[in-house]
Amino acid sequence: MDELFNSIPPAVFLAVTTIGALIMGTLAIIVRSKSAKKPASVKKIILPPLFMSTGALMFIFPFFRVAPLQIAEALLVGALVSIILIRTSKFEVRDGEIYLKRSKAFVFILLGLLLLRLLAKVILSSSIDVGELGGMFWLLAFGMIVPWRLAMLRKYQLIAGQKNAVPE
Repeated sequence: MDELFNSIPPAVFLAVTTIGALIMGTLAIIVRSKSAKKPASVKKIILPPLFMSTGALMFIFPFFRVAPLQIAEALLVGALVSIILIRTSKFEVRDGEIYLKRSKAFVFILLGLLLLRLLAKVILSSSIDVGELGGMFWLLAFGMIVPWRLAMLRKYQLIAGQKNAVPE
């Protein structure tokens, strides 16, 4: 299987993963916009990081493995970026239900993060193997989504307790 990844020219791999990132980023913005129209729940907050955790299976293949220092760097950058997402994710109570507040800044933040990721990918792909880079970006994203969702869960539970709303 490792031979399969190594047989793909780095430029092709970079192009395909960049297009994939654009598609996923666009889908994230659309899903986030639609989710603000429906009540939030503990399940909706917790499931995305759990689903994303399956991506760690990529590290079974040596092509995607990352050095310990790069793991720490990626997780640290992810945690720092999560602060922006935590600050822009707020809940409100409407009609007795808890909703994620719509934030115009959030869409711009996601677009900015997507563009920054693509730029970093293009720049770093000349000095870091494409597979390692993919592993690093997965770690960065996971290091971002876990603290963000934990903070969202805490905010949700505080509001649910204060407003006597019934969480799902």
